[in-house]
Amino acid sequence: MKPTKKHEGGPEKDQSLPPPKLRTDGGNSSGAIVPLHPDVPAYLSENYTWAYLNPRNIRFLDHELVVSAILFGNNRRLRRATFAELTVGSTVLQSASVYGDFCVHLARHIGPDGRLDIIDVAPIQVARCRHKSRNFPQVSTQLSDAASFQSGNYDTVCCYFLLHEMPDAYRRKTVDNLLANLAPGGSAVFVDYHKPHWLNPLKPLMILVFRFLEPFAKGLWQSEIKDFAGNPQGFNWHKETYFAGMYQKVVARRAPDSQS
Repeated sequence: MKPTKKHEGGPEKDQSLPPPKLRTDGGNSSGAIVPLHPDVPAYLSENYTWAYLNPRNIRFLDHELVVSAILFGNNRRLRRATFAELTVGSTVLQSASVYGDFCVHLARHIGPDGRLDIIDVAPIQVARCRHKSRNFPQVSTQLSDAASFQSGNYDTVCCYFLLHEMPDAYRRKTVDNLLANLAPGGSAVFVDYHKPHWLNPLKPLMILVFRFLEPFAKGLWQSEIKDFAGNPQGFNWHKETYFAGMYQKVVARRAPDSQS
């Protein structure tokens, strides 16, 4: 494999993570206030510790078969739809770690002449992603937040099943910031949940899943991803849905001469 090409304006570690959620440590006789998870946003530690911060659960969840089951057999199809928007040799920002072999397939897709920068707010996720991509010198993984990360102009920004985990305000910040990382003519690819067709037999099940496990996901049923952008007019938008409307791919393409 060829060595990674050097690019100007490469990623720098983002130090602007949101303040941690605090609690009183009942096991500390002094009653000191200590952070639950000092390196992640409060919404994540409060709602998704079981999925993204618990080491035992992570070892179970971070497998292709599990991801495929969660997405009802649609993971490969959605991954192919995502990669159809990426070209060989391009510079790509992946907005969060993805369970399974997503980053490995993405690195292979862009090839050794491309560059893939992966960010995540959880140190444990960064470590696992680095391990999975260790044989791909064109891949760099770092601790950073998709809502505030700033590095340079990417050909493509890839946001795969991240937005549904965020409250609306954080989702707006994230969409705007990811769009701001695009080069003129570049594209942001958002793949996530979508409101299913009323005849989709899995819709009642997804309502229960969202109620008990995904407290912010229904926001993507109620609003278009485009609506979370502060300046949607600066981009050309295209949406496709899959699996009787349960999933969506939204592509936002910046005009070649746009400075938005």
